[in-house]
Amino acid sequence: MPAMVNNPLHEVLQHAIRTIGPMIEQIDTDVDRPRRMFRTGKVWTGPTAKQFDAQLSGFSARARTAGQAIMDELRQALSRTPSEVTEEEAASIKRKYGLG
Repeated sequence: MPAMVNNPLHEVLQHAIRTIGPMIEQIDTDVDRPRRMFRTGKVWTGPTAKQFDAQLSGFSARARTAGQAIMDELRQALSRTPSEVTEEEAASIKRKYGLG
């Protein structure tokens, strides 16, 4: 039976989730903060402000949805990727994806 080793693709996907997750959370916070400040009514009021608020809310929702979709895709890819493969498969994966 061939020796099993850590799957380099599995490791890369885990690293991506650990790296990208906090970045997406920061984006959500950074996009949401001005939207919340704007909604206090102390920044700008009137019909144009209401239109701007709707746009800002749309951008905030889009950023949140996109970030969640990225994380969902990474998690799904990770769940489909075995944590261990043969040495030959690991070498092939490293070549295919240019991993060191």
